[in-house]
Amino acid sequence: MSAQSTPKGAWTMTFLLFLFMLVNFADKIVVGLAGAPIMDELKLSPEQFGLLGSSFFFLFSISAIIVGFIVNRVDTRWVLLAMAVVWSVTQFPMVGTVSFTTLLICRIILGAGEGPAFAVAAHAIYKWFPDEKRTLPTAILAQGSAFGVILAVPALNWIIVNHSWHYAFGALGVVGLMWVAAWLVMGKEGPLVQTVAMAEADPRVPYFQLLTSRTFIGCCVATFGAYWALSLGLTWFTPFIVKGLGFSQQDAGWVSVLPWVFGAAIVLLTGWISQVMLARGFSTRGARGVLGSVPLVIGGSILAGLPYVSGAALQIALLVVGAGLCGSIYVVCPPMLGEFTPVRQRGAVIAIYGAIYTLAGIIAPYVMGAVIQQAAVPLDGYMTGFTINAVIMVASGLLGLLLLWPNSERRRLLAQAAAQPKFA
Repeated sequence: MSAQSTPKGAWTMTFLLFLFMLVNFADKIVVGLAGAPIMDELKLSPEQFGLLGSSFFFLFSISAIIVGFIVNRVDTRWVLLAMAVVWSVTQFPMVGTVSFTTLLICRIILGAGEGPAFAVAAHAIYKWFPDEKRTLPTAILAQGSAFGVILAVPALNWIIVNHSWHYAFGALGVVGLMWVAAWLVMGKEGPLVQTVAMAEADPRVPYFQLLTSRTFIGCCVATFGAYWALSLGLTWFTPFIVKGLGFSQQDAGWVSVLPWVFGAAIVLLTGWISQVMLARGFSTRGARGVLGSVPLVIGGSILAGLPYVSGAALQIALLVVGAGLCGSIYVVCPPMLGEFTPVRQRGAVIAIYGAIYTLAGIIAPYVMGAVIQQAAVPLDGYMTGFTINAVIMVASGLLGLLLLWPNSERRRLLAQAAAQPKFA
């Protein structure tokens, strides 16, 4: 396989898309961060707040699939711009007096706008990097989610504590519009779109074969477990710190950063280790499949110990480490899918993958809210919810180990496609 050089400007686009994901996750975290004051002001039960957390994902998957097919035909530059405009506009209604229904509707619309974000951004980045150089930029892209929380939480929490949670939403709207302006000036389409023309000579693989391949299924299952943990972190981590462990809102803001700091380190470390392993001749089965799945099993096992330890510090430590280890799978799955998916079908396949695993975001926050509401003591409900999370993480990691074989997947799918008539 001949190595391709990285086009000039690739890392500038990577940085802009990193900022894109930073804004994306700052938008996601604000409801969880302001969870306690929102519940108090709107007089929401845990089950209602869980529904609010889940509502963000109601249209998330549907929009991800639709936009995934759109970016097979439309430049990612304009799709990314339109999405960021939607994010920004949906934040401003919360600046004034708002009802639960209005907040719910705005989160649903925001989720529809953000559903395709990672898939479209990954597809855009892959137009700037050849396959053997994609793991590290994918890791940097994924870092946008962590830094979106690490940088946004202290600033947003300061606004919440000193002013109001309403203004935290408004601040995010302004930041989103700032990114829109920067992207209008500097955003470009990657030159490796030439690869699309070259791919015309390759056989087209039927979507049914791509979406029923064991590696695609393995990526969906493994990332579903990781996203269960992530969606709980987005919605319930700060309320757990405030209402479960008794921290103040001000202190909870700083504690809420910890899982994302640890997760950021895991994501960067995974990207670097994967790239080193590939350079030393490891198969993508080992350098991507195994490397992404094992941390899920370890993280779930750590999280399972949470109800059996005492002391807030130790409980937070187990939650931070257990949930933070999930980050590895986000780094390796998009490159694995890109490895065996024809270029002209890649945007749709990565988007469908995202649409499937983010279904965990609909289920997890509501399940946690229902469990807390039914518990005799809220803390017991939180512990039950995190135990459910632990079981799902371990199961998803084991299934990932069983199913993720991207190197042999490519050979098998292309052989099948080459044997079919061109019009099939």
